[in-house]
Amino acid sequence: MTDRTPVLIGVGQASDPIDAPGYRRLSAVGLGAEAARAALDDTGADPAAVAAALDTVAGVRQFEISTPMSHAPLGRSTNFPRSVAARVGADPGRAVLDVTGGQSPQHLVTELAAAIAGGTVDAALVVGAEAISTARHLAGTDDAPDFTETVDGQLEDRGFGLEGLATRAQLAHGLVGMPPQYALVENARRARLGRDRGTYATEMGELFAPFTRVAAANPHAAAPTARTADELVTPGDRNRPIADPYPRYLVSRDQVNQGAAAVLTSVAVARRLGVPQERWVYLHGHADLRERDLLDRPDLGVGPASGAAVRHALEVAGIGLDDLATLDLYSCFPVAVSHVCDQLGIAPDDPRGLTLTGGLPFFGGAGNDYSLHAIAETVARARATPGSYGLVGANGGVLSKYSVGIYSTTPTGWRADRSTEIQAGLDAVGVPDRIVHADGPATVETWTVVHGKGGDRTGIVVGRDAGGRRFLARTVDGDDETLDLLAGEPAGAAVYARSFGVGNRVTTTRSRMDELAPRRAPGLRGSYEHVRVHRDGHLLEVTIDRPDARNALTPPANDELDEVFDAFFADPELWVAILTGAGEQAFSAGNDLRWTASGKPMWVPKNGFAGLTGRAGMTKPVIAAVNGFAMGGGCEIAMACHLVVADETARFALSEVKVGLVAAAGGLVRLPRLVGPALATEMILTGRRLSAAEALDAGLVNRVVPAGTALDGARALAAEILDGSPTSVRTSLQIMDETDGIADTVDAVNHPSTALDELMLSADAIEGVTAFAQKRRPRWRNR
Repeated sequence: MTDRTPVLIGVGQASDPIDAPGYRRLSAVGLGAEAARAALDDTGADPAAVAAALDTVAGVRQFEISTPMSHAPLGRSTNFPRSVAARVGADPGRAVLDVTGGQSPQHLVTELAAAIAGGTVDAALVVGAEAISTARHLAGTDDAPDFTETVDGQLEDRGFGLEGLATRAQLAHGLVGMPPQYALVENARRARLGRDRGTYATEMGELFAPFTRVAAANPHAAAPTARTADELVTPGDRNRPIADPYPRYLVSRDQVNQGAAAVLTSVAVARRLGVPQERWVYLHGHADLRERDLLDRPDLGVGPASGAAVRHALEVAGIGLDDLATLDLYSCFPVAVSHVCDQLGIAPDDPRGLTLTGGLPFFGGAGNDYSLHAIAETVARARATPGSYGLVGANGGVLSKYSVGIYSTTPTGWRADRSTEIQAGLDAVGVPDRIVHADGPATVETWTVVHGKGGDRTGIVVGRDAGGRRFLARTVDGDDETLDLLAGEPAGAAVYARSFGVGNRVTTTRSRMDELAPRRAPGLRGSYEHVRVHRDGHLLEVTIDRPDARNALTPPANDELDEVFDAFFADPELWVAILTGAGEQAFSAGNDLRWTASGKPMWVPKNGFAGLTGRAGMTKPVIAAVNGFAMGGGCEIAMACHLVVADETARFALSEVKVGLVAAAGGLVRLPRLVGPALATEMILTGRRLSAAEALDAGLVNRVVPAGTALDGARALAAEILDGSPTSVRTSLQIMDETDGIADTVDAVNHPSTALDELMLSADAIEGVTAFAQKRRPRWRNR
């Protein structure tokens, strides 16, 4: 131990239940300040002197600022750490707001302890608080308080830190929120253990029943009621199903008003402030590890990073599991506890207990801040039994980020960990093959059924296709048969998968899928809501008919265009298509951002924007007639067409960076190939617009025509194409597509194509040569 050795010298907790006498309607800042004052008092030294010594205040991020979609209904501070600091008389040189996740409190304690040992920090406060219960209770009322605070001063805001925790595939399949994601993990564990539904439910109840008894004795608990194992797992009016296998009592409780804080200093500062040595608690062991993204885990029922973090923290501390006097394992859902116990050989009924607070469903899931309460309890127990050791396991995401701390009053110097080295080993393990679009027979790997408050049910399945590739899917609306399967013992059960623009769907059989979600036979309808079509012999003209929205596309409009182009490519009598936009202002402004901002469901057909940007095998020519703006997705659609005719008013741009998006519908790939990397990079990174003339010079456009004549120009180009053999046109496009990725020119020229063999035997090849010899116009047969 040296003067730079870090020690925890004070901890504090606060709560403000809405149904308690003397409810104070405290904000998150108010709760954090109350906890911080308690922590300063807990040092046994002069609180004002300790506050004045703080050079760093680190805040745990509140739920209301944890995601881009989060909302603070009563307002919030623009600088939570400094708001708290000001209330306790501190003026730190550095303020930190950590990333989202329940690992944050322990991670911050470890980080700041290391900084104290390294000499860059002398005294720090870690603080977190949530006033979720108050926000829900008072929002919209006539006397609702305003918690808005605008605070000047430095803030190191580390952002959301949500990388890998939410993917487009998860959003598309309704896998949002923690209950359904943890339910998938829970059921994967059940499947691996071979437990039937009833047995497993009993085990979950028996695991958490002791937690309720701890919560019942905790003055800060949000739900201080002791319950039996049977009460916890039996659905009822107050214990409604949430996501199979979880009823409400087994789910982390986020409606809390709670705050916690901890003060860390160096030994030298603790002595200078007069903190009694019996208040000092040392961080003996620690580890910070991260798990793979959920669907990349070889076994969905376990997170190896969590077990590895506990084992390594024990190694750093130089003790064994049996040396621990107390444990607090993060307990947002049963599997968060049981999967750690599985890996370490801890019995669910370990006499030491697995929680000091009562756990997140019963003490309260105080946002990202729960484990700061666990640290406060652990420090108090360590002081009460000098020389004992206590462990805190802090979890973020879906077993995604795990931080561990081991505490004791036994003096020790700072001990570095090898988390980076261990993380490299975890990352080296192979991942299962995955598939985005699942079609055909499959089996259930894990599952859940999400229950709405109105009684509606949605099944979510992680499956394996016939090739063993993992995929994510949902049940079809109204498919009670598959929901009943998932409500039983579905592990390994045979199902049938089919992919759509909105994602994958599963049913029990193919015939059931055909009944509930029949494939649409390609063909043109008489009318559409967002599109106009006109057939003129072998030419199909398609008009995006949303001029008031600059022909921007919503998901239903994209679906209609996808349907139209399915019909075009399937109809042997349609040889060329023209796509244009209604009115004179725009070809298409791309994605309709008003729809996106409204919060309505978003999806794109499997074939991409307009049914074109992701379509493979486009062996019939599509011409874009660009009148006005082709912006963002509209430019991507034009680039997906084989040919572009633009009137002289046209403007082309990939403008996604201007609205916080990227040109992910092919623009980032196609533009550099069309105009070269230099110009493409400038356009992509700045949103630069090209005029029609500039686009022509750059190779983005084939022809420029006078204003207002783009469609006429496209028709003229189509007529030239229709003058040739449609079979030759198709074959040419196919061979161009087949050889596109072959770098060597000679290899590309010698590429064997069955399309060329078929052309040589076609009626059109014979007709073309015959007509030439007879000096007449050929009569193409398209075969």
